[in-house]
Amino acid sequence: MSDEEREERELDLTSPEVVTKYKSAAEIVNKALQLVLSECKPKAKIVDICEKGDAFIREQSGNMYKNAKKKIERGVAFPTCISVNNMLCHFSPLASDETVLEEGDMLKIDMGCHIDGFIAIVAHTHVLQQGPVTGRAADVIAAANTAAEVALRLVRPGKKNKDVSEAIQKVAAAYDCKIVEGVLSHQMKQFVIDGNKVVLSVSSPETRVDEAEFEENEVYSIDIVTSTGEGKPKLLDEKQTTIYKRAVDRNYHLKMKASRFIFSEISQKFPIMPFTARALEEKRARLGLVECMNHDLLEPYPVLHEKPGDLVAHIKFTVLLMPNGSDRITSHSLQELQPTKTVDDPEIKGWLSLGTKTKKKGGGKKKKGKKGDKAEELPDAEPMDAAPDGVESRE
Repeated sequence: MSDEEREERELDLTSPEVVTKYKSAAEIVNKALQLVLSECKPKAKIVDICEKGDAFIREQSGNMYKNAKKKIERGVAFPTCISVNNMLCHFSPLASDETVLEEGDMLKIDMGCHIDGFIAIVAHTHVLQQGPVTGRAADVIAAANTAAEVALRLVRPGKKNKDVSEAIQKVAAAYDCKIVEGVLSHQMKQFVIDGNKVVLSVSSPETRVDEAEFEENEVYSIDIVTSTGEGKPKLLDEKQTTIYKRAVDRNYHLKMKASRFIFSEISQKFPIMPFTARALEEKRARLGLVECMNHDLLEPYPVLHEKPGDLVAHIKFTVLLMPNGSDRITSHSLQELQPTKTVDDPEIKGWLSLGTKTKKKGGGKKKKGKKGDKAEELPDAEPMDAAPDGVESRE
């Protein structure tokens, strides 16, 4: 076997080094999320908090693998976003933006880190208030959280992507909420944030995906967005879009000098991962990005909205499909919730009772646990966001 073949084979979860890099990225992004949450206060500027989240990820990841023989890419895999109330996702404003947080806002924080292209992504929902979250706000967060717990248990070898789509819609309906259309959960690989295997939240005539089966040693970013509204988001203002990803398979000779300058900067700084226009030279970026977009050199991440008054919750996590079960590596505990609904459906309860770890097979040189140690048989070996019935753990 050539070195290239060996390297290719070992760049999945069969390699302990790859698992370590995923978990290192996850540890950084979980801490970054904690930092961002601590900065979220009434009257705080959203752009300032986003900058702190990105800076923390750059600094912490930059301290890793400093002395590696081969240069290892590391840093932000997805820019910090803070989307408020009926806004779904991807709000990471430019430096000139004056938008501030207000008491009672429902925040969706979304961010990612990578080490050597091995990506850990997380999204979390938090209401800016003291005390437990009640009413429809609690319902929509509980719906997202319970759907995430069910997805964690169904994204496992042998199950199919459509099994997950149907299940999370059923969970949302139990809370009288909707799973938002158009949201995709992706398989991830080294330097690939949006792999070909996907889970479509809600199928529609416009959006269809190929049926796929989950397999051992795969990695997924599971993305759940719930709404008290119709679940049919709209793009209201293209100027709010600030996050892009280079379309690596597209080429075009740009006419404007500003466009060539910006595209060169993007190609050098952000050849593969999504980035925020805030990281570019702002005046030139405004002009240059338009021409790049017109010729499909960049893929935008639009800021989408439900109707005013609707509430949206977002939970996203990274899961490694290890030989001994599903390992959720990104999460954050929720505020205390007091939803108006409870889950009584036996099928949903059945999904929630499934374990995420499998029993170890006989043989091998695995250490034996102490007498009475049944960790492998418990439903979850990792701390989860919440109890299934919507009574959440406190932060």
